[in-house]
Amino acid sequence: MTYEIEQSQVLAMAEKRSGDGPAWLRDLRTKGLKIHREHGIPTPKNEEWKYTPLRDVARVDYTVAEGGPAVFDQDFGSLSGSPIRIVMVNGRFDRNLSEVPAQTGLIACSLRDAWIEHEELVQAHLGQVARIEEHTFAALNTALFDDGLFICFKDGAAVEHVIEVIHVSSGEEMVVVPRTLIVAGENASGKIVERYVTDGNSTCLTLPVTEVFTARYANIEHVRVQDEATTNFHIGLWEIKQVENSEYRSYNVAFGAKIGRLDQNIWLGGEHVVTRLDGVVVARGEQLLDNHTRLDHALPNCNSYEIYKQIIDDKATVVFNGKIFVHQDAQKTDAEQTNQALLLSPTATINSKPQLEIFADDVKCTHGATVGQLEEEPMFYLRSRGVTKDKAEAILVYAFAAEVLELISDDTVRDNLEKRLFDKLAIL
Repeated sequence: MTYEIEQSQVLAMAEKRSGDGPAWLRDLRTKGLKIHREHGIPTPKNEEWKYTPLRDVARVDYTVAEGGPAVFDQDFGSLSGSPIRIVMVNGRFDRNLSEVPAQTGLIACSLRDAWIEHEELVQAHLGQVARIEEHTFAALNTALFDDGLFICFKDGAAVEHVIEVIHVSSGEEMVVVPRTLIVAGENASGKIVERYVTDGNSTCLTLPVTEVFTARYANIEHVRVQDEATTNFHIGLWEIKQVENSEYRSYNVAFGAKIGRLDQNIWLGGEHVVTRLDGVVVARGEQLLDNHTRLDHALPNCNSYEIYKQIIDDKATVVFNGKIFVHQDAQKTDAEQTNQALLLSPTATINSKPQLEIFADDVKCTHGATVGQLEEEPMFYLRSRGVTKDKAEAILVYAFAAEVLELISDDTVRDNLEKRLFDKLAIL
């Protein structure tokens, strides 16, 4: 079942863009448009969208964000203090706002430039990681994007500075389609922090797709922060493919959007792969924040670790669906998944569904979900020392969530995210 919606302007633009670029890219666009036409916008009768109704999304006849000079009402600052700063405005690489000093072994440029200057490399990976057949909004992104971001860590590169990327959505009733392709070569290492923000109180529908490929012995740390305005809709796909002996550590931090949904899928496609997939979610007011994760252990001797912590207040709703698939050949798998939710209001809602499917017999797998409220004993301890009730609650909630953020290795990114978290919690 799908919603009956009016998408005439969006689909007309998708038809127009289907003829742009080299033949392989045109074929990819056409495929995306076909899939989205077939599947449309899902209703709650679709099991994967059972707890995330999209009626408000379907009611709007969006236009597609166009290019132009960017003038913002606010300064988005920096999480990393890094000299490498890339600003994407409505899905387009903004050269005037970006700073990409020359770095040995690093390519960071417009995706449009990349499919011209590095066509063979881009063609080999773009659209090859994201399974758009299973994600109608990612298919729409594929039909619509006309630029994006390409990051490549060349073989043997060890990039010292964090690569900070700021995706800005701006406009009224606009569809924004950020597209990011990240390729890490053999023995490459690097850190990326992506932030999704909004210029003012826009009413955009942001549909980002990020594809990541890690080659043998690559080591990548990737932080994603969704901090858009609570007037925005944000529905993203973040898909990763790892091969043997690679390590990929991901941290998803979700604060913003009226309705925010992220599907994160990681394919462990080689032996001796190490994966982290962690998240912190804070939902207030009437926000609905949905995270679907999937880890596919395809081959033996791989380790994955997942911790998701969610804080829900007021009338907000949070959804967590975490899947771990251990395929038949994936002997000696070690997979751990933990989901913990903290309800701060009697009207807050959490829908948690951990899933574990094992088709191998020599594995070590655990998963679990807990839902609760603040404990009385530590609250009494703080209150007895003169801490106000509101401040005591904020401290305890902060400690609950900060356990995940402390895993981030870059001190500046970690400290700034902890400050942002505390600022958000201090007004609870």
